[in-house]
Amino acid sequence: MTRVAAVDCGTNSIRLLVADVHPGTGELVDLDRRMTIVRLGQGVDRTGRLAPEALQRTFAACREYAEVIKEHGAERLRFVATSASRDAENRDAFVRGVLDVLGVEPEVITGDQEAEFSFTGATRELKGRDDLAKPYLVVDIGGGSTEFVVGEDHVRAARSVDVGCVRMTERHLVRDGKVSDPPTEQQIAAMRADIEAALDLAEQSVPLGEARTLVGLAGSVTTVSAIAQELPAYDSARIHHSRISRERVREITEWLLRSTHAERAAIPSMHPGRVDVIGAGALVLLAIMERIGAEEVVVSEHDILDGIAFKVAEEAEWGRSGF
Repeated sequence: MTRVAAVDCGTNSIRLLVADVHPGTGELVDLDRRMTIVRLGQGVDRTGRLAPEALQRTFAACREYAEVIKEHGAERLRFVATSASRDAENRDAFVRGVLDVLGVEPEVITGDQEAEFSFTGATRELKGRDDLAKPYLVVDIGGGSTEFVVGEDHVRAARSVDVGCVRMTERHLVRDGKVSDPPTEQQIAAMRADIEAALDLAEQSVPLGEARTLVGLAGSVTTVSAIAQELPAYDSARIHHSRISRERVREITEWLLRSTHAERAAIPSMHPGRVDVIGAGALVLLAIMERIGAEEVVVSEHDILDGIAFKVAEEAEWGRSGF
């Protein structure tokens, strides 16, 4: 087993996984898994730059994570940055800050790389499950982008498109600096049109209609699962590999888009950082399910973080073997 640390910094959140990994068997044992809402992508869609306050929130989380990594004695660390930092003009400030705190340079990966990691993390433990037909369609609904990956044991096709819960909220649901509470029908229709256009783009590269099992990743999907199960608190064990029907996703999405901030905040499983963006994230999920005719989504708590951890462990094994 190799002890590794993986950090995934997205548009809305930054997440850490410290785990013992056996790359040969696919076994991964969590030692610490945590998430912090930092909203790194605050305003990026409008300004093209990372806001100073967003950078400071992110660096504060990195300092916390550095202590956790040191405490567990991880042998290797990999820091991957996704949509917001790809888009920003001042991403050099982000890179320097992370290097100062964690001692590694963040890898600003492409959408295709992000898709590969997500697919590996989500499907590696599904091997041998005869109740889940292949090919899989893995969808990772992030803050700034959504990744679509079709494959069986390996990725066959992948595409990243610029729709995510934060980007859609800021683009369509914010008026005079505030999120509409609740949004108007016109705002929802404009957001839906944007999502459908992004699905058209995804279908140019990824055969979405060939999928037999839809696997959904990231906070929007896991939060919808928690709501569907009426959990008294967020419970990863009950969320992981839960199955949510398309009709239930539709009911939840419609309610979220009709509700007020206070009503959403009162949901016991809702993270405070998702209250204003969950409606947009749920709508992305619903649109995907309707587009491909998926009767249900299989929800996974294992995602890009796990894929990064597997890759780090494999590279460590290769290094020890002299390859």
